Amino acid sequence: MWRLARLCLVLLMLALPGLALAQSGGQPDTPDYNAWEKIASSAETQVQDGTINGTALDDLRSSITDWRQKFQAAEGVNSAQIDTVKAQISGLGPAPKEGETEDKAIASRRSQLNDELSSLQAPVIRAKEAESRADAIVANIDKLIRARQTDKLLRLTPTPLNPVNWPAALTVTTALGGALGSEMTQRLSGRDPYATLRDHAPVIVGLLLLALLLTIRGRAWIEKLALVLEAKLALRARRVIDAIVSLGQLFLPLAGVILLVTALRQTALMGPLWDELAITLAGSSTVIITSIWLAGRVFPKSETQEAPLKLLPSRRREGRILTITLGVLVAMQGPLASWITSRGEQVLDSAAKTAAQADALATTLDAGFGVLAFPVQVLGGLFLFRFGRLMRRHMRYETADNEESVFRDRLVVAIGSLVIAVAVIGPLLGAIGYVNAANALIWPLVKTLGLMALVLLTQEFFADLFVLVTRREDDARESLIPALIGFLLGLMALPIAALIWGARVDDLLELWANFQSGMSVGGVNISPGVFVTFVVIFMVGLLATRIVQGALKTSLLPKTKIDKGGQNAIVSGLGYLGIFLAALIAISSAGIDLSSLAIVAGALSVGVGFGLQTIVQNFVSGIILLIERPISEGDWIEVGSQMGIVKAISVRSTRIETFDRTEVIVPNADLISGQVTNWTRSNVTGRLILPVGVAYGTDTRLVEKILLEIAQNEALVMMNPEPTVVFSGFGASSLDFEIRAILSDVNFILRVKSDMNHEINARFAEAGIEIPFPQQDLWLRNPETLRAAPQRPATDETPPAPEKADEPKERAEQLGRPMKGEGMEEVDRQSESDTDGDAGGDGAR
Repeated sequence: MWRLARLCLVLLMLALPGLALAQSGGQPDTPDYNAWEKIASSAETQVQDGTINGTALDDLRSSITDWRQKFQAAEGVNSAQIDTVKAQISGLGPAPKEGETEDKAIASRRSQLNDELSSLQAPVIRAKEAESRADAIVANIDKLIRARQTDKLLRLTPTPLNPVNWPAALTVTTALGGALGSEMTQRLSGRDPYATLRDHAPVIVGLLLLALLLTIRGRAWIEKLALVLEAKLALRARRVIDAIVSLGQLFLPLAGVILLVTALRQTALMGPLWDELAITLAGSSTVIITSIWLAGRVFPKSETQEAPLKLLPSRRREGRILTITLGVLVAMQGPLASWITSRGEQVLDSAAKTAAQADALATTLDAGFGVLAFPVQVLGGLFLFRFGRLMRRHMRYETADNEESVFRDRLVVAIGSLVIAVAVIGPLLGAIGYVNAANALIWPLVKTLGLMALVLLTQEFFADLFVLVTRREDDARESLIPALIGFLLGLMALPIAALIWGARVDDLLELWANFQSGMSVGGVNISPGVFVTFVVIFMVGLLATRIVQGALKTSLLPKTKIDKGGQNAIVSGLGYLGIFLAALIAISSAGIDLSSLAIVAGALSVGVGFGLQTIVQNFVSGIILLIERPISEGDWIEVGSQMGIVKAISVRSTRIETFDRTEVIVPNADLISGQVTNWTRSNVTGRLILPVGVAYGTDTRLVEKILLEIAQNEALVMMNPEPTVVFSGFGASSLDFEIRAILSDVNFILRVKSDMNHEINARFAEAGIEIPFPQQDLWLRNPETLRAAPQRPATDETPPAPEKADEPKERAEQLGRPMKGEGMEEVDRQSESDTDGDAGGDGAR
C-alpha cells in the first residue's frame, strides 16, 4: 500500500507542470516584436560594421539566440485550432474549380473557415519570419567570428629565430613578475597580513598535510591495493577491478592538488593575480596527473596487463616517458600559456599611455609570445616524432588474425605517420613566424591522442565488464555489444574533439539546434524527436506483439484442436499483422505525413519491383503457404532432389533438414509452383515395396510363403490392408519378387526395410534358397587367331618359341566355356538385378 501511495505521489508531482500549463491555456508568451525590431536592427548594424569586440559579440549572439528560441516556441501557438479548422475545411470537400460553382451555404462556410484559418495562422507566420531574421543574424555573427579566428590563426608574427626579438620575451616575463611581486608586496604591507593565517592555521596545516599525502603517496597506495586484489580475484573480475582501482591513481592526486590550492587560498595572502595563477597551476597539474595515468594504462609495466599497442617492455617504457613529457608540455602551453597571454596583454596595455606606445607594445607582445612558445613547440615536435615512430613499431610485433585487426593495425600506422608529419611541419611554421598556426596544429593533435587513448581505455573497461557479467570467455570482448559501446563512445567523443580543434560551444549548440529542427525529406520533416517517438512506439508495439504471440503459442493454442502447422501459421500471421500495426501507429503518432511521399514511393515501387520481384514472389508464396498450409513444420516432404523434415516456414523461404542432418533453404516459390511430395501431411501411413530376387530353379511358392510370413510378422506392417507378395517377373539373373505392405508409420520405413532384409537372408539360408548374382557367357569368334605364330629359324639372338597346337582349345577349357565352330562368337551379357532393394534405400513409391 505504501508503495502504491508513493507511486501516486510521484505521478501527481509529474502531472503538476502539465496541469499548470493546461490552466494557463498551454500557450507560450507572445514575443515583444517591437523590442525585437530594435535589437535586430542594432545587431545587424554592429555586425555589418565589424567594430564590436569579441566579448560583446558573444553576448550579442547569446541574446539573439534567446530571441530565436522564443520565436520557435511561438510557432506552435494555435496549433490545435489550426488543425481543427483545416479538418473542417477538408470536410466541406474539394474547392470548386475555375468556372464551377457550389452551394451558397457551403461557399459561405468555406469562406468563413478560410478567414478564421488566416487569422489563426497570422501569429505563426510572424514568428517564422522573426525566426528567419534571427537565424540570419546568428549566421552573420558566426561568420564574423570565424573570420577573426582565421585572421588570428594565419597572422605572421616576428620570427623567434631572430635574436632581436628575444628581449621581447624578457619584457613580457618581467612585466608579469613585476605585477605578481607588487601585488604580493601590497598584501604583505597591510596592517596584519598574517591574521587570517593564524586564525586558520590548524585547517591550513591539515589541508597541506593531507594534500601532500594524497599527491605523493596516493599512487603507491593504489598500486599496492591493485596487487592485492589481482592475487585474490579471478581473471574476469581482475581486469574490471584493476580498471576501477586505477582511477584512484588519477583522483587521489587530483584531490591533493585541490586541497593544496584550497589551503593556499585560506591564507588570504594571495591577491587576484596570484589567485588566478594558483588556479592555472592547478589546471596544469591536472593535465600532468592525467597524462601520468594514461601512460600507465596505455603502456603498462606489467606483462600480464592488456596493452592497446603491442610493444616490447623497453618500448613501453619509452611510451610512458613520451606520454608524460607531452602532458607536461601541454600543461605548459595550455592553461599556463593562456594565463600568461591574457595577463601579459592586460599588464602591458595598462602601461601604454599613447597610441604609439600601444602599437609598440602589441609588437612586443607578439614577438615575446612567439619567443616563449617556440622552444615548447620544438620540444613538442621532437617528442611527437618519437611517439609517431613508436606507434609505427606496433605493426612489427602485432600478428593480425582477422580483417578487423588488420584494419586497426593499419589505422594505428596511419595515425603514427600523421603524427610524424605534424611533428615536422609544426615547428617549421613556428620558426617562420606562424606561431598561432603551429600551436593550433601541434597541441590539438596531442590532446586528440589523449582523447583517443581515453576512449579506447573506456571501451576496454566496458568490454571487460561485459565479459564479467555474461561469464563468457575472452572472445566476448570482440562481440557485438562491446563494439556498439565503442561506437557510441566514439560518437560522444566527437564534440570534445571538435572543441579541441578550435570549435566553439556556440557552434556545437547551433549544430544541435539545426539537428533538432530536422531535415525535410520529400516534404516530411524528420527530426530527432520524430525519430525517437517513432522508434519508441514501434518497439512498444513490437514488444506487445511478441508477448501476445508467446501467450498464444504457449498457453491458448496448445489447448485447441488446431494442429501444429495451423498454430504456427496463426502465430506467424499475428506477428506480421502486429509489425504492420506497430509501424502504422508509430508513423501516425510521430506526426509523419506520408501523403507527400506517395509520388516518390510510387516511382520507387516500379524500380524496386523489377529488382525485387523474386523476393516479392517468395513473400507472396510464403503467405499462401501459411494460409493454405499444404505443408507444416514436422512434415516429411520431397522437393525436386531434396527430401527431409520441414523445420521452419518463413515468408521468404522454408528450411528443411535432410536425413544427412544438413539444412536446405528452399524458396517458397518452388513449393508453390513446383511438384512437392508430402509423405506425412494427411497421415503417417505409407507403403513399402521391397524387391527380392532368387535363383532360377527355386520353388516360387515357397519363396512367396516365406516372404509373406516375414511381412506379416513385422510389427509396423498393417493387416488392413494385408501385405502381399508379388511375383513380378523373370529377370536377367533372378526370379523377381516384391513385398508390398502398408506401414502404420512411414517414418520408420528404413528400419523396417533393414529388419526385413535381415530376416529374408536368414530364412533363405535355412531353406537353401539361393540369392543369385549376375552371370556372363563368353563365346569366341575366330579362335585360330589365338594360336601360336609360325616358327622362325632359330638364331643366336632369338630362341625358338615352344609349340602349342591346341592353345585356343586349352584357353577355352581354362575359361570353363564351350567352344563353337570357327568364325562364331556370341557374347551374352545378363543385366544385373538389384537384390538389395531400391537404390534410394527406402523402397517407397
